[in-house]
Amino acid sequence: MHRSLVRSLRAAAVAAVVGAGLAVAPAAQAFCLFNCSYTKTRYPIVLAHGMAGFDSLFGLVDYWYGVENALEDGGANVFVTEVSQFNSTAVRGEQLLDQVEDIVAITGKAKVNLIGHSHGGLDVRYVAAVRPALVASVTSVGSPHKGAALADFLRANISGGTFTESALNLLANSLGTLLGLLSGTSNPQDAIAGLDNLTTAGLATFNAQYPAGVPATACGEGAAVVNGIRYYSWSGTGLLTNALDIGDPALAVASLVYPEANDGLVGKCSSHLGDVIRDNYFMNHLDEVNQVLGLVSIFESNPKTVFRSHANRLKGAGL
Repeated sequence: MHRSLVRSLRAAAVAAVVGAGLAVAPAAQAFCLFNCSYTKTRYPIVLAHGMAGFDSLFGLVDYWYGVENALEDGGANVFVTEVSQFNSTAVRGEQLLDQVEDIVAITGKAKVNLIGHSHGGLDVRYVAAVRPALVASVTSVGSPHKGAALADFLRANISGGTFTESALNLLANSLGTLLGLLSGTSNPQDAIAGLDNLTTAGLATFNAQYPAGVPATACGEGAAVVNGIRYYSWSGTGLLTNALDIGDPALAVASLVYPEANDGLVGKCSSHLGDVIRDNYFMNHLDEVNQVLGLVSIFESNPKTVFRSHANRLKGAGL
């Protein structure tokens, strides 16, 4: 179990012991001056990263840069998870489910609010489908529910069983293993399986098996509530949003293969799931989780504010 989840579980365990009337050292609390219950949801918030993601590198650079603290400042109980950086949605989803089961067991809460970014948005859908009793809500942020044009482009130009495919798989798997080691995990990697799952064909298969919240039309909204689980999504269509951000140029180049407005990796319409909160924030794919290092547009709502507003939305829904 990785550091961020252990830290959160430890804090939850301390709270449980305090509730039982036993003397323990107090857990660290988020600093708050006002609106200290603004994000205090009924159920814990669980954050699930995307492809090539992590919880925290060297304990210094968080994937959800500043988001965890921003949510905790308003009273939310937040858990940051980590799964294979590159693998199929089913493998990543099962890894996430294991952590959700731990969170439910330790906190004593019956359910969790799942929030997934990019591929993580598919992972949280998987968990909700296979263990709906554990999930109060599913929220996807910049996730390719109808497929990613970049994945289609790569698959069309990299034939199965070729040297190029093997080399790409080795390179990506090595990167995934390194990211895992730097963040304290050692999950299995399978980049080609992950790539295939993110293509239009791969998502068509996934959606046929797990249709909850998926829009029936190309750019519509899906069912807001399925099996008692609320579904939400949001995404951006910005590209070059901050001149100091080293990630912006790469996303701008990647965006050229997309036939629609996109965030550099996910198309606007493909990001729709359930209740679409907004699909055109001036944010690119990294900005959506306040990366790189918080270098986002000053002319758009800060990503941390968007997450806080959503936690308050969940709170208002009794979740």
